[in-house]
Amino acid sequence: MSGDYNMSMRKFLKQVGVTSQKAIEEGLRKAGNPAGKSFEAKMVLTIDGLEVEHVVTGRIKDGDA
Repeated sequence: MSGDYNMSMRKFLKQVGVTSQKAIEEGLRKAGNPAGKSFEAKMVLTIDGLEVEHVVTGRIKDGDA
């Protein structure tokens, strides 16, 4: 795989990580920063033209949860 491919993929994944963290933090703020709670999370990656759908699930929790 080419260097351009690797750089574009790394840039995309960094953007996903940064914007996802901001969205989660905003959601927590809107919910009043609920201490001691945990939330089920799901991220779905789709890639047009490659017929890719990748699902990642997990739990996001407060340090006291």
